[in-house]
Amino acid sequence: MFARLILLPLLLGPVVAADDTQAVLLGGQRIAEALEVLGRPLPEGAAVQLKQADSIEKVERILDPLCLMEVTINPESRVKVTKGKAESELVEGGWSSFLVKVNNEAGVTAPLSVSSPQALPLANAPEKQVVDRWLELAVFRGRPLAATLSGASVDYRIIQLYSRDAGRRAAIIQFDVGQGTQDLGFRSELLLNFNCLPTQKLTFEVADENDKPTTAAFEIRDMAGRVYPSQAKRLAPDFHFHPQVYRSSGEFIKLPPGEYLVACTRGPEYYGQRRRITVGKVPAKVRFKLERWVDPAARGWWSGDHHIHAAGCAHYSNPTQGVHAPDMMRHCLGEDLKVGSNLTWGPCFDYQKQFFTGKEDKVSRYPYILRYDIEVSGFGSHQSGHLCLLRLKHQMYPGGKSKDHWPTLCLNTLRWAKKQGAVVGPAHSGWGLATKSNELPNFEIPPFDGIGANEYIVDVTHMVPGPDGKPVPAVDFISTVDTPIHWELNIWYHTLNVGYRTRISGETDFPCIYGERVGLGRSYVKLEGKLTYNKWCQGIRLGRNYTGDGRSHLMDFTVGGVEVGTKNSEVKLGAAGVVPVTLDVAALLDEEADRSIAQRPLTHKPYWHIERARVGDSREVDVELLVNGLPVERKRVRADGKTRRMEFSLKVDRSSWVAARIFGSSHTNPVWVIVEGAPVRASRRSAKWCLDSVDQCWKQKQRFIAAGEMEDALAAYAHAREAYRKRLEESRVE
Repeated sequence: MFARLILLPLLLGPVVAADDTQAVLLGGQRIAEALEVLGRPLPEGAAVQLKQADSIEKVERILDPLCLMEVTINPESRVKVTKGKAESELVEGGWSSFLVKVNNEAGVTAPLSVSSPQALPLANAPEKQVVDRWLELAVFRGRPLAATLSGASVDYRIIQLYSRDAGRRAAIIQFDVGQGTQDLGFRSELLLNFNCLPTQKLTFEVADENDKPTTAAFEIRDMAGRVYPSQAKRLAPDFHFHPQVYRSSGEFIKLPPGEYLVACTRGPEYYGQRRRITVGKVPAKVRFKLERWVDPAARGWWSGDHHIHAAGCAHYSNPTQGVHAPDMMRHCLGEDLKVGSNLTWGPCFDYQKQFFTGKEDKVSRYPYILRYDIEVSGFGSHQSGHLCLLRLKHQMYPGGKSKDHWPTLCLNTLRWAKKQGAVVGPAHSGWGLATKSNELPNFEIPPFDGIGANEYIVDVTHMVPGPDGKPVPAVDFISTVDTPIHWELNIWYHTLNVGYRTRISGETDFPCIYGERVGLGRSYVKLEGKLTYNKWCQGIRLGRNYTGDGRSHLMDFTVGGVEVGTKNSEVKLGAAGVVPVTLDVAALLDEEADRSIAQRPLTHKPYWHIERARVGDSREVDVELLVNGLPVERKRVRADGKTRRMEFSLKVDRSSWVAARIFGSSHTNPVWVIVEGAPVRASRRSAKWCLDSVDQCWKQKQRFIAAGEMEDALAAYAHAREAYRKRLEESRVE
């Protein structure tokens, strides 16, 4: 049932809501979503009933028992409060979340405010009056809730309460919707007696596969599904947008007595574990011995995420501007992510820039490395596509001390970064490159209206001076895994088809596109000798890596005896012929299929996930051999965690690029097979797509170019058009 509004002429008075059932139903759904975010989900049965509710009365039957207090706003906007049905129970040293029912007879749309003398000093209290301020409280105003009341006749808000103590405590709670709205006779105040449950230490003992102490992620829920410690008001190193916390062996959390389910994970290369534990009246311990199903690092393949943040998006800005290096390092350790590129960007830039040193951060613990670099986002050329700038020696573009003076043309930023030896590429590449077709490659011209690999279509055609003055490619890699896969790969396949040799790398854009964990998008780089950040980035530049979600692995990919990322990734043939292709494949699927992921459109998260590769309801995936972006052969492999050698015999009749993928989960970089010395010109249609895309990109981006850079921009785009026209003429295959 939808809300019906009776529209009357202005002379007859304001708009009148005849029926706000739909608004109340939608508000109830938002409350359920907010409780889920806060780790306090509705009981499963209640959540289902709320989705099916078709009246205000049904919403009230479900949500009223969870209300600690009930607020009434009368037609004169006076506020009074009474006790609700929920138990007045808090937790020592922790936050608790409750509902507050609002009977909004006045249709007020102001914020609902709460205060207490036990939490804040009274404005007119005598100086000598002593108040035991044991309580903290706040109305939750985060997403998905609005900051104000909706104006519906029945509304629900979430109140968060923190107790410093255990035992019996009392507090006066007062509500208002603005100055002068408190009801007469103190009816806007309520005296509540709380039972604050004591807590006990739960100490974690966690060992890796070698029985050495390590760090892992722990998700702790009680039998009602509620998350502990409470996600409300968490401070680093625990993030409020996570159900999990990260603890090293010997560390602890505090829990009230009760039964709990503890899930322990450590990134995609380990099996997850679950344990049921009891917390009583004395401190307790729980031990986990972790078990790997795959260990790429043992074979020289080192995992890394080139795009994470310590500020902005889901991170808080108070009490500090984002979080610090030890907090991000803990998360990398807990996800077994060997390399984390911590990119300073627009939000909190002037605070976070202090952590850049041009070398590995001191919190690094070999073989786990954290380093600060830059994402051009929220400033400069970001409207034409965000840029990840890795391995910088200097973080500040000449001419200023902050983020407000950077170039508006991506190419000018790339010139500066490449001159100092940086490894560079566009972030979250798919944004702005949407197509209706899911085919790869497809020939729709995207809108180029986003912040992904947009100006990349121009920049990839350019060579710029490197540290020694010799020309090097302006772009090293294109980012994948954190946007729809067919949008990311489409532009990459087209530029490969006309002969450009950009590589791919995996990223998470934590905690912006993905906030669940660092390392949801990863690159695995093959290195000889000791892992360093500089060598890892160089491996990305050389394409000595594969990328994906970490749930499948394409190791030691070779074509014609040449390993990917070595010998310029190039095999030379004097004539058309057959070349051997080998790789080692490992993948892990649960025994039971999660069809909810496989059935989602490619435009819905998770964009890359091994479940997208599952063949039917089996435990198998297809490994595809690609030539110029098209699968020429498939072999099926069981995704049981075992590593298997795969071999192909590939007939090559013209210069081509060759790669392997498990679609939706992992992808190798290419090896180029050059026949009779001819360059790769795989497709006239790809060349025409690139040429037309330059024009489309210019239509979208020219308005963002500063006047002082317009001449540079016109020259850059003209150069790209000429490059693609030439390659179109050189292409013989449609």
